[in-house]
Amino acid sequence: MQDPYDVLVVGGGPAGYVAAIRAAQFGARVALAERDRIGGTCLNRGCVPTKSYLETAHTAWAIRNGSARGLLVDTPPRVDMKRVLAVKNDAVRRLTGGVKALLASRKVDVFAGRAELAGPGRVEVEGTGTLRARSVILAGGSVSSRLPVPGAGSPRVLLSEDILDLEALPSSLVVIGGGVIGVEIAQAFSAFGSRVSIVEIADRILPGMDAGLSKAVAESLARRGIPIHTGVAVQALEEAPGSVTVRLADGRSIEGEYALLSVGRRPDLSCLGTSGVETDRGRVVVNDRMETNLPGVLAPGDLNGLRMLAHAAFAMGESSAETALGRPRIADLRTVPSVVYGMPEAASVGRTEEEARSYRDDVSVGYFPFSANGRSVASGDTEGFVKVLAEPRFGELLGVHIVGSGASELINEAAVLMRMEVTAFELADVFHAHPTRSEALQEAAADALGRCIHLPARG
Repeated sequence: MQDPYDVLVVGGGPAGYVAAIRAAQFGARVALAERDRIGGTCLNRGCVPTKSYLETAHTAWAIRNGSARGLLVDTPPRVDMKRVLAVKNDAVRRLTGGVKALLASRKVDVFAGRAELAGPGRVEVEGTGTLRARSVILAGGSVSSRLPVPGAGSPRVLLSEDILDLEALPSSLVVIGGGVIGVEIAQAFSAFGSRVSIVEIADRILPGMDAGLSKAVAESLARRGIPIHTGVAVQALEEAPGSVTVRLADGRSIEGEYALLSVGRRPDLSCLGTSGVETDRGRVVVNDRMETNLPGVLAPGDLNGLRMLAHAAFAMGESSAETALGRPRIADLRTVPSVVYGMPEAASVGRTEEEARSYRDDVSVGYFPFSANGRSVASGDTEGFVKVLAEPRFGELLGVHIVGSGASELINEAAVLMRMEVTAFELADVFHAHPTRSEALQEAAADALGRCIHLPARG
């Protein structure tokens, strides 16, 4: 048998390819096995494709509303789904090709085929055989969940990866699941011209985010003509020629040309084989360095279910690579931001207001609306706000929540400041160029301290 690799990575998604590259940067001999396409769900069927669609949706929305800014458009825009699909596919090809080039530049050996852990230091790769390594990093990712209800397997009931390959715009779409993916796809297809509705079993959409953000996004969806049905379960899905009917537990029914199942993702444990890796409720158990119960076996990314986000997977991938090479590194996920890339965008980092108040008795809440922000008013896009949660005595930033244009970019400043343990007092004194939307973050921090200049005095 050939000499063992230093590190063998199973899975070429965000956690896997980053782990492989990071290990190679230390001079390690690295192999990576991927059964599908390099880049994983994020690049091929998730993050990047949905953002491509949303950018098209933003453009369509701006054109339709151009008259508000004095732009006269004689005919409303029509969406060519084949062209939208081609633009998305081109973006995916460019990015996955870039990852392949990065792996090649680091001399990572890539094997195509399904891979399973056969035991510590041994991986069976379909079409290749047994590969040996001193350390194995399992980055098998996740798969879309399906509802256990009658009719869920109908061809008119799509998963997120299916809907992003449609060549014709559906006249109507019922989105089952009001989480991040469901809300993003609902907004994109509504802007394209589909009649869209959302069904969510929780009492509000985006149930994992701050309640204030959830409320603001729900109100925005309603203004855009997207009805939301919360607090109700789906009982059955019934296919008919050219349509599907979603039967709700309260007796109501919603009909659409297609239904989208967007009820979350679950770790794909198929790469574990029968190796004895410890799991709990369908997730691989790891410590803060991504180590499993088996010596030399690590599991970053969606497989452990800690934070099922690509940027969290990047950090876990680096941590696992360094730990595998005897350089233990903790993956600190406390300031990982979450983003909904919609119209408007919504983003959070740190604790929600509910969590903050359960954590501390005294929480100062700073709030600054974009309707009072000069750049937003000049742009004609004043929807949303910045909300800062702080401990009043020492100014510890507990959480930041943003709804509005550019929230996906603004949240990163908040994440950096929280990671660096900058206080609300310091944030309120940091210069921000005027006029910019980022001033709203500074103003919200000042409001949490009772010293915001550009808001009226509190009654």
